[in-house]
Amino acid sequence: MHPSISTDFHSDIRQFVLIAGPCAVESRSLCFQIAEHVLRLSDQLGIPYIFKASYKKANRSRLDSFTTIGEEKALRILEAVRTELGIPVTTDVHTAAEASWAAEVVDVLQIPAFLFRQTDLLVAAARTGKVVNIKKGQFAGPEAMGFAAEKVRRSGNDQVWLTERGTFFGYHDLVVDFRNVPAMQAHSCPVIVDCTHSLQRPNQADGVTGGQPHLIETIARAAIAVGADGLFLETHPDPATALSDGANMLPLSELEPLLKRVASLREVVAGFTPKKDIPNVRG
Repeated sequence: MHPSISTDFHSDIRQFVLIAGPCAVESRSLCFQIAEHVLRLSDQLGIPYIFKASYKKANRSRLDSFTTIGEEKALRILEAVRTELGIPVTTDVHTAAEASWAAEVVDVLQIPAFLFRQTDLLVAAARTGKVVNIKKGQFAGPEAMGFAAEKVRRSGNDQVWLTERGTFFGYHDLVVDFRNVPAMQAHSCPVIVDCTHSLQRPNQADGVTGGQPHLIETIARAAIAVGADGLFLETHPDPATALSDGANMLPLSELEPLLKRVASLREVVAGFTPKKDIPNVRG
């Protein structure tokens, strides 16, 4: 039986959910290398794990930026990770049509931050019956995310998560307001903090997004300290050679010590805050 994903909360789980993988599907071998590595660590630490990779990158600054190795090919790789490793997978979708065909192979549909207001996309994602993870727009406050979540719920799907990924600070920077975590949890949604895209340096003059990956653990620690339900991060064996967003990805070799420290912090925080558990993603 394939692991189920639910937004029900289970009292026997105290760790955060981890959504991690490369920015984009580059090859089958890369996806399996990362997924197997993170799965080993997550099992060791008792962290529920969802593999993430974009089968298509639609939100690009430049026309010559990488988008996909082929939509069908990339989706089949995600399907292989899901079935062969027995772990849930997620990818982002950009149109209503994409939601229906991506839902055939993934467990969680991710709505990109720039598209969180797109009603047709949210409704289509909701109607697939899959978990819908909506990223907060960089230009929006936490209150706006309540309306996005309501679109999914009123379309017949109560499985909705929200993700904090930073707010525009001038033209070329983002800042994370951690008050957004409890503010979005007030919409009765689990809240994930995106530890890598929150550190992007967008809209650079050369059209290539920069980043501050040395601060990924700082964001992760702060997120857990304020009670986030999960962490999202992108990781790669060699970010310098990644086809997309390498500037803000965590080197895969640095993931283990980060997860160990953050998992320990979560245990401390869970002992001093009201009991609030995370979704069981590997039922």
